[in-house]
Amino acid sequence: MRLNSLFFATLVSMLLILGVSFVVFRAISDRMQRLTIDPTFNRFDQLQLDSAREEYEQHGKQALADYMERLDRTFLGSHYLLDANGVDVLTGVNRSSLLPPPPVTISRIRSHGHWIIAHRSEDGKYWFAADGLLYHLHVWTFLPYYFLVIGAIAVFFWLASVGVILPIRRIASSIALFGHGDLSVRVETRRPDEIGQLGRSFNQMAERLERLIVSERRLLGDISHELRSPLARLKFAIRLARTSPDSNAALDRIERDVDRIASLVSDIVEITFVEGDPALRGAESVPVAQVVEEVVRDCSVEAEMRGCQIELTGHLEGHALGSRELLRRAVENVLRNAIRYSPPNAPLEVSLDEFDAHAIIVVRDHGPGVPPDTLTRIFDPFFRVEEARNTNGGGSGLGLSIAKRAVQAHHGSISAENVSPGLRVRIVIPLIADPL
Repeated sequence: MRLNSLFFATLVSMLLILGVSFVVFRAISDRMQRLTIDPTFNRFDQLQLDSAREEYEQHGKQALADYMERLDRTFLGSHYLLDANGVDVLTGVNRSSLLPPPPVTISRIRSHGHWIIAHRSEDGKYWFAADGLLYHLHVWTFLPYYFLVIGAIAVFFWLASVGVILPIRRIASSIALFGHGDLSVRVETRRPDEIGQLGRSFNQMAERLERLIVSERRLLGDISHELRSPLARLKFAIRLARTSPDSNAALDRIERDVDRIASLVSDIVEITFVEGDPALRGAESVPVAQVVEEVVRDCSVEAEMRGCQIELTGHLEGHALGSRELLRRAVENVLRNAIRYSPPNAPLEVSLDEFDAHAIIVVRDHGPGVPPDTLTRIFDPFFRVEEARNTNGGGSGLGLSIAKRAVQAHHGSISAENVSPGLRVRIVIPLIADPL
């Protein structure tokens, strides 16, 4: 057992508590002795003094001797009735050594293996004194109690170890394994107390970190994959520009690939920004309907270029707590995605509603939709369903992923479903009771 371990600290704490308890109980016992037990014995001594004096003064020395003999047999000691100077009234022996120094009139002490009692009458004419051997208890008399205390300490220490120390060690081991790269490790606990709360907090943290790390690894792999093709085409276009007589065509190809890389980098920066502020630091009260109306106005030009018309319906008065810019990006990415895959001259429907203190934003296009088994995957980074959607969109596959993360940052949800025809994306954002 290490000196700096929790086991050792717990054991020392228990021993200290035991020691402090002994001192406190001893102090309580002494106080009770002084305030309750000693006054009772003093009254008892006074009664014996009065009885001995009465026997002596009314019935003579023989009656006093008989009374003292009864006391000797009963209490296993020697009892005396002394005069004011400490002289035994029966034998004339000077027993002043049994009396306390003046002005003490009541004494009860232990001295040289004897217990000695002295009690003076109120008029000072007599002393009642007693002397007897102290009963020495052998150490073996208390040995069972010692073992009982040791056993109780051992049981409590075992309970503390099982109930507190071992669970903390298991949590520490799990944290160490997680720190060494085992992202799947979790703490198994059903305890309702603080230790259970600690284990559940670790599990929640580990779950979030695992999702984040796995997501970042996947994102890094996707970025590498996405950059490989345009970089290869750039390299080929540069080589072609050096050898081809039509350098303008090669430069046009280089420009297209550079634009694609720039768009991809811009989307990566945007999704990094969304993830970099998950707690919405500096959150504000955001009028949801106003944000949606601004996005619709901004996207109307792009929609009209494709011959589409954006139809905004519904009413919403509530405010959300969050970032106006993040919420705008979420709605804008969903709406631009709908514009990208909408057929020419088809309407785009945006509706607003409020239900159960939540804002509901629905965006529907009239395009080809997506295969049912990919409805949840379309929100993953770089995921595209080119065979089901229009392949002329040219997106990076990050727009809906950015929208999802921005909505989640507002503690909301986003989902998609196929309609006939088209795709309907539903955003739900919780509203606040009192706008800031």
